[in-house]
Amino acid sequence: MNEWLDRVTMELGIDGKLSEDDAEALLKIARIAAHTSDDRRTAPLLTYLVGHSGKSPQQILEDLQRSS
Repeated sequence: MNEWLDRVTMELGIDGKLSEDDAEALLKIARIAAHTSDDRRTAPLLTYLVGHSGKSPQQILEDLQRSS
């Protein structure tokens, strides 16, 4: 996605492969969480949980947009 993210994921030994579509969906999910919750800290927590859900970020974004 960008040089910083590529470098940090490599240094941490994390698979940094992230499609542009997934990146955009995750950023939109984070934005929704930050602006609709009472606590902006929910944004990184929700994106973490999305990553562990086994579902695509695009599908979760669609579900979230329907429920918001």
